[in-house]
Amino acid sequence: MPFAQIYMIEGRTVEQKRAVIEKVTQALHEATGAPLEAVRVWIQDVPKENWGIAGVSAKDLGR
Repeated sequence: MPFAQIYMIEGRTVEQKRAVIEKVTQALHEATGAPLEAVRVWIQDVPKENWGIAGVSAKDLGR
């Protein structure tokens, strides 16, 4: 059973997350031949202050 774990900075809409789940599921299905029902996708929203880019938090960078 393919399992995709995706970390993203918080702030995406429910519709955007649905689209990510749908497209990642389809890609894993096509790449591995696994049935759609067997694919699992987990999106982890990360607070901006917990995401670092070049030594600075995403929040401090205004992202």
